[in-house]
Amino acid sequence: MRAVFVDANESLAVITERLEKPGDPAMRINRNPDIAPEDYPAVLAGAEIAVVDHTALPTEVAKACTGLKHVVFLGTGARSYMNPEELAELGISVHLIKGYGDTAVAESAIALMWSSARVIAQMDREMRAGNWLREDGMQLTGKTLGLVGFGGIAAEVARIALGSGMKVIAWNRSPKTYPGIDFVDLDTVLATSDVVSIHLLLNDETRGMITREKIAKLKPGVILINTARAAVVDEQAMIDALASGHIRHAGLDVFNTEPLPKDHPLTKIPNVTLSAHSAFRTPEASENLIHAAWEHCRRIVKG
Repeated sequence: MRAVFVDANESLAVITERLEKPGDPAMRINRNPDIAPEDYPAVLAGAEIAVVDHTALPTEVAKACTGLKHVVFLGTGARSYMNPEELAELGISVHLIKGYGDTAVAESAIALMWSSARVIAQMDREMRAGNWLREDGMQLTGKTLGLVGFGGIAAEVARIALGSGMKVIAWNRSPKTYPGIDFVDLDTVLATSDVVSIHLLLNDETRGMITREKIAKLKPGVILINTARAAVVDEQAMIDALASGHIRHAGLDVFNTEPLPKDHPLTKIPNVTLSAHSAFRTPEASENLIHAAWEHCRRIVKG
């Protein structure tokens, strides 16, 4: 049984080589993070395990990948890149990696929150253009942070926010408890939070869940943070709410189209802070991620 890391950037490739142990399944590393979906059959060349960082695997392409039985996806958001149910019908199992970057993503969400509250990115842009822009910021101590979804990342966000003097409330699809947090219904989170941060996996239930109607229920002047999946939120409704000022500012790390086109409407709105789907990118998270990928490959081989 042979594995291929199909789209490794150099840093992940180096970690993959370093964490390999004697007796591990043979893994070839394709040091090209920019492969196209149609390149899969040639890159895999009959391998049974594909380790995938970010390259979409359409079902029709998977049909041409002779011998492919397992996809180890580096993260939890495989549904943004492939259809696990359709692949399962082809005899291909999709394996997810959870928890590897909870702290990294949480810290990024907090950073986007603080940057958005104090309009730092916008002031930076204006100053570079020669304009002395001075904007009133939102003081976050004592404000309410509402978490939509409550897994490991949201728990880390809550820990940091509580330590900075914020009140934290949350909604989750299944009952949860956490010290210092009030769990309430979704509409209460939307209507009463000064900052709303999205922390949901993308599936059929959550896709488009934050509808135009839900956005209208947001507290006027809210800050919206999304480090989860863009498709959870109605993008056009969010853009309209940003333009009207109903949403004061958005801090976004995820987008429906990635890389984000340079002429995308979000690039032209001043009250948005953008990061390039990089919330999870720290050396510590990458180490955890590749360690978990190797463990998946070892378990697959052992059966």
